[in-house]
Amino acid sequence: MHDARAQGRRPPAPGPPVGADTIVERVLDALSPLGPTAARAMFGGFGVYIDDAMLGLIADDVLYLKVDDGCREMFEAAGLAPFVYDGKDRPVTLSFHRAPEPLEDWDTLEPFARAAHGAARVAAAARARRRTEAAGSRPAR
Repeated sequence: MHDARAQGRRPPAPGPPVGADTIVERVLDALSPLGPTAARAMFGGFGVYIDDAMLGLIADDVLYLKVDDGCREMFEAAGLAPFVYDGKDRPVTLSFHRAPEPLEDWDTLEPFARAAHGAARVAAAARARRRTEAAGSRPAR
């Protein structure tokens, strides 16, 4: 048996509930043209992943897609609001914007989903690079 923590990865969080047509199932199905999708429970919602890159966030039954400087303007031009939560001292805005609806309309969703997938891959690569650099700067044991 392989231990994910021993390999430097977090163990997978429990997935979405199985059964009825949940928002998680709808999201995974809607984004499936991009590749194999997965959802992981987090902070009372779910992270949505393709190839270990988090391209979506489900909170309060709403899908938010990953944005970066390369695609934020597209989301804003479409009137798709960012995800904001109440932080300790002030509201906190994350780099996720509401997805267009209905989710089942791939023609509408596709450009936003592809942009989010690209932003997620860039963020995942940057995270991996930082981890590699941090590991290289640790003193030898």
